[in-house]
Amino acid sequence: MVLRYLSLLLAAIVWIAPQNTGMAADPRFPDWPCVQLKVPEISVAAVWAGPSIDDVGNAWESDPAIRNLVARLAARRTPLEAAEAAVSEFIAGDTADRQKKGKLLFAGLFSTLNQEHSQVLDGLERFSRQQAAFADRIRLELSELRELQHAPDHDQNKLDDLANRIDWDTRIFDERRKTISYACEVPVHIEQRLFALARAIQQSME
Repeated sequence: MVLRYLSLLLAAIVWIAPQNTGMAADPRFPDWPCVQLKVPEISVAAVWAGPSIDDVGNAWESDPAIRNLVARLAARRTPLEAAEAAVSEFIAGDTADRQKKGKLLFAGLFSTLNQEHSQVLDGLERFSRQQAAFADRIRLELSELRELQHAPDHDQNKLDDLANRIDWDTRIFDERRKTISYACEVPVHIEQRLFALARAIQQSME
């Protein structure tokens, strides 16, 4: 029984240890849980080499065809190749038409995907804070377990219940920690998708 508690203590300490050192790649964002650097906001210049969209604003929202196309292209369930083909099909006509459609389409995609990007970043940092709070809870449980173990007349049932709770909590903590590496890829995929679609729009405008 003593060995079980010792192994439980060791396992719990190992599982929550990364929260002590912090995983943030940039000290400016202490809640950032990913190895990848945090890009708070995608800049137009980073993904777009076409004509300025400063004069476009939110005009794309007033065009139902463009608004619907933006939603379809931005959705990750739409394969990138299909999205690029849809861009090529939509941006047609003479030079003036292609320029107008291309700018409106990119403005819509940039606004939509940048907003989605920000929402994902907020979710990742919220998850990180929840994990930190969970780790603190496990530490308190471990401290209580150690105190109970060394108490002269400890309640064995209470000790067993607490050990089971720690075992369960550390398993949940570890499973949640494993999912974060996949979640951290989502902002990167959004950035890559926006860059690829921007390039497709520019090629169709030429």
